[in-house]
Amino acid sequence: MGFAVMDAKVTHPAVTHPVVTDPPFPPIAPGPVHRWGGARLIVARRADLHRAPPLSPAEERVVRALPPWRQAEWLAGRLLAKLLVGVAVTGTAHDVEILPRDDGSPRVLVSGSPVPGVYLSISHTAHHVAAALAPEPVGVDLCENGSAAAVYRVADHVLSPRERSLIGTDRPALAAGAWALKEAAVKADRSGIFGAAARGVVILGLDPPVLGGRRRAMVWQAGDAVLALVLARP
Repeated sequence: MGFAVMDAKVTHPAVTHPVVTDPPFPPIAPGPVHRWGGARLIVARRADLHRAPPLSPAEERVVRALPPWRQAEWLAGRLLAKLLVGVAVTGTAHDVEILPRDDGSPRVLVSGSPVPGVYLSISHTAHHVAAALAPEPVGVDLCENGSAAAVYRVADHVLSPRERSLIGTDRPALAAGAWALKEAAVKADRSGIFGAAARGVVILGLDPPVLGGRRRAMVWQAGDAVLALVLARP
């Protein structure tokens, strides 16, 4: 492992003027376990993850069923998530098991038993991976700034006219942030990014991030990616 795991509190800096800068979001350091709004969050560069996570027989069956290109990112996500659960719940990652629910969301088990009152979310891109753990429904999502062009192409299907005005026409970090917020929110709701669910997540602001409904949100810049965290009160 190329980094240490430790606790660090993350807060949003005070907004002192309305000017939006590039990137508009505060940075988040890879490696430490950060805290925000009752959630714990960790992000890492995939290049820094040098070992495979300990896998249970059930997890081994899951990863073997994946296509080869998907296996590496799945393993990176599980390694980071197991480290996070180990820090927050058990003190060790070796007894932690993370298996998919019927809806695809991750379920946390320790020594074969489900952990009550714990919600987990995992995200990965080609270069980054993140995991979040909270006592309420949580969603985390990474979107590379380089994916902004794709976000603009599908904006009409995912973003409302007002939301499209928030990201403008040439603000890659804002476009990535809007997508990551939508994705994180629908993960917290255990639904999908395409279709009616994403349009039901209303972005009221990006700097700072504000969502409609019973949701709290935060966005950070993680290297070349934007990282969004959404907590949804049940």
